[in-house]
Parts: sequence; C-alpha cells; structure tokens
Amino acid sequence: MIHPSAVIDPSAKIADKVTIGPWTMIGADVEIGEGCEISSHVVIKGPTIIGAGNKIYQFSTIGDDTPDVKYKGEPTRLIIGDNNVIREGVTIHRGTIQDNSETIIGSNNLLMAYAHVGHDCVIGDNVIMVNNASVSGHVYVGDWAILSGYALVHQYVHIGPHCFIGPAAFVYHDVPAFITAFGSPAEPRTINREGLKRRGYSAEQISLANQAYKLLYRRGLKLDEAIKAITKLGDDPAIMQFLNSIEKSTRGIIR
Repeated sequence: MIHPSAVIDPSAKIADKVTIGPWTMIGADVEIGEGCEISSHVVIKGPTIIGAGNKIYQFSTIGDDTPDVKYKGEPTRLIIGDNNVIREGVTIHRGTIQDNSETIIGSNNLLMAYAHVGHDCVIGDNVIMVNNASVSGHVYVGDWAILSGYALVHQYVHIGPHCFIGPAAFVYHDVPAFITAFGSPAEPRTINREGLKRRGYSAEQISLANQAYKLLYRRGLKLDEAIKAITKLGDDPAIMQFLNSIEKSTRGIIR
C-alpha cells in the first residue's frame, strides 16, 4: 500500500489501509488516519493530524509552515478531519502563534485544484472551494459554503454557513449566513435559496431568510435598525443563524 519510493519520516504515524503513492514525502510529526489515499508527489509536513478516509491528489503541499513574516518557526499544527477530497496542487499551511497556533479543516470538504488555505484558517464541514479559490490567514468559512473559482478572501474575514461566493469575487468584509455574493469587491445579491433547499431548510425558513435579507439590504435601514427588525421575525433557527453571523462580525459585513 506504500510505494517503495515514498519517503516517510520514522516519527510519522500511518494507520491501517493507507495508500501512499510514489515520490511522496511524509515528514516528521505527521499522523494519517485509516483508509486515506495519498497520491504521488504529495508533500505532507508536520505537526499535522489527518483523519480517516481522506483523498489527497498529486502535487499538493499539506502542513507546510506559513510565509507570514511574523512566523519564526514556533511549533504550530494543522488538523484535518475525515473524508475530505483535496485535489491537485492544493496548499494548506499550518497556524501561527499570533492566533490559536492551528489551521483546522473539517470533514467532507472538496478542495479543487490549486485552492489555497492560509495559516490559522478554520474551514467547516461540507465546504467546496473551486479551482484556485484562496483564503488568506485567519479566515473562517462556515459549513456548506461554496467559494467559486478564483474567489479571494481577505484575512480575518468570516464567510457564513450556506454562502455562495461567485467566480473571481474579492471578499473584503464578512458575509452573513445564506448570502450569495458576487463582484470585486463582493456585494450581496440574494440568499442562496437553492443551497438552503438542498440542505433541508423548509419553504417557510427560506421565506424567513429572504425577509431577513431584504431588511438588511433592501430597506435602507442602518445596521442596528435592520438587526432589530430581523429580531421581530421570531426565533426560528434560520433567523438565529442569520443574526448570529451578523452580530459576531468583527470586520463589518458586506453591504
């Protein structure tokens, strides 16, 4: 299951049923979970913990240190969950001590060719990053979000759950949950109705989310006025999720 040309550090921990292709390098302090498939010409450096059932394609670099000039070789790590697909040429950097010293990738994500995840990012579950989508350091991407091809996300930005970021969009500010955003800089267009429908949100919840969106973006209200108006829509989980993503914003939301 491990090609003889692969170079594996003696300290690496490789679980059962792991496949490692030719000319791949597994560095020190790397843990790879059961059933992972690592293609040829992959570089994985540690400290990195990779869960079970992940598939990593050729020429990806996983767990290298960051080019951030503040990083001085301090011990940091990368944590990757289960059942992710990491396609060709993807780069994922470890964290820095300026944050929590960790970069975290959840489970069931698809990172397409040449996507980049910078230091100290947190990527949730079921996220799709299309070819060449890139997130800078300290970015948070919520569950089920989609970043289209060549989308760029500024450092410290939060992308809410179930968002859709359009092709080549440049995201400077936080994007509330459920929002579809396009442009450079990215601007809100509508809610991600189709995505919410696919994820099991009811027609009533989608309608509530759309009402909340209109109060925030289409009624000419100030932010605090919009939040008060949205609160009056009730305590449905969809409304609470939308409000939470706004109220937690530290960079300000796209408007």
